[in-house]
Amino acid sequence: MVRMDRLCVIFDLDGTLVDSETLGNQAFLDLLPELTDPVETLTERYRGMKLAFIMNDLAARLGQRIPEEFESVYRSRVSVLFKESLRPIAGVPQMLSSLRHAKCIASSGPLAKIRESLNLCGLAHHFGDKVFSSYAVNSWKPDPGLFLHASHEMGFAPRECVVVEDSDVGIEAAFAAGMAAMHFVPRAGVVTRPGAIAFNCMSHLPGLLVRQAGRVDINGQGN
Repeated sequence: MVRMDRLCVIFDLDGTLVDSETLGNQAFLDLLPELTDPVETLTERYRGMKLAFIMNDLAARLGQRIPEEFESVYRSRVSVLFKESLRPIAGVPQMLSSLRHAKCIASSGPLAKIRESLNLCGLAHHFGDKVFSSYAVNSWKPDPGLFLHASHEMGFAPRECVVVEDSDVGIEAAFAAGMAAMHFVPRAGVVTRPGAIAFNCMSHLPGLLVRQAGRVDINGQGN
């Protein structure tokens, strides 16, 4: 059993706390004129994926090589879009202010991008230095390494952690790490993996975590 005072909430960032997924995929459309997919299609296709995987997939689909310098150009474009339009997911500032559990961020993005997003959305003070990046540990979801690193650094066992994610690869990584998972699915028609607790509004999360603290075991199952 997980005690209330021994619960650590590990948050994904993109698409979970900040509304960045559409902006990140809009940057692909801005930079690759041959790409004609609607931004919504790209967002669902690449949700939670490692940038290197996305670039390889784009190259295969477009039948062309992506230049080596594309990543830096892409990140610069994303930064511009973030400064113009990045916002927190609805309800996130209030939700974070109400949480009394230990919390951190574990994101597939580079640390500089994570911190930029948090600062632009006014969320940085909720996490301080409790921010962990795949680039620092060389582990990307669905591999569990990032979540295990985060739990270790936070001083919690995996069974004492709950991961909050919006992507299938993130949910898979949480289960592989032996952690419970809550799947944020504000979009209609999304199928949630068995064992994950689905919710569609951030205002619901604090109450779900209170109930989860009383019943989660290491397999994310009820007792």
